[in-house]
Amino acid sequence: MPEIARLIEGSDCFELDFLEREATPESAMKLGIRLHLAGLSLSDTVSVLDRLGVERCRTTVHNWVQKADLQPLDGANLDHVAVDETVIQLNDERFWLYAAVDTDTSRLLHVKLSPTRNQAITEMFLTELREKHLVDDAVFLVDSAPWLQAALHRHDLDYRYEKHGNRNSIERVFRELKRRTNQFSNCFSNAEADTVENWLQAFAFAWNQLI
Repeated sequence: MPEIARLIEGSDCFELDFLEREATPESAMKLGIRLHLAGLSLSDTVSVLDRLGVERCRTTVHNWVQKADLQPLDGANLDHVAVDETVIQLNDERFWLYAAVDTDTSRLLHVKLSPTRNQAITEMFLTELREKHLVDDAVFLVDSAPWLQAALHRHDLDYRYEKHGNRNSIERVFRELKRRTNQFSNCFSNAEADTVENWLQAFAFAWNQLI
């Protein structure tokens, strides 16, 4: 997979602050994290590491991803931002994944997982986004969701309804996310919401390295 090759090339794109608690060599941990985030399942990632002489279980690789605490970089100055949400299945419950994408670069700016979808949650998401990036002068590209438009109006942010066009960048992210979650039956099983959100943050980090 070309995605895996590109992510592996970025060997210095993140640091591991938990190394003192791990017996595995740093290079092997980074490789395992990058392979999984680039699209390999945990089982396939473990198989690759095993062929390299590093025997670890799927839970160990999963814990590496969680402990690495990878997140999209802050501080972007944006012209256009696409904002939307999609359903994420967590065990037997439906959660909503909020996401913001820089339409000029297709980079993920911020993600947030919520058990509900309404104006109050949307305003919280926008507040977090404004704390991370310079978006006050950006134009937000949105669909017809009234709670989203109301939250943007409440924050005094410019927005424009757009069904296709540049807003497709966020749909592309959601399609890739659905492709990845199809590897585990399109559902996060036996996981807490904060664990899933941590994985989603790591996914956003990896996505930004790959595009």
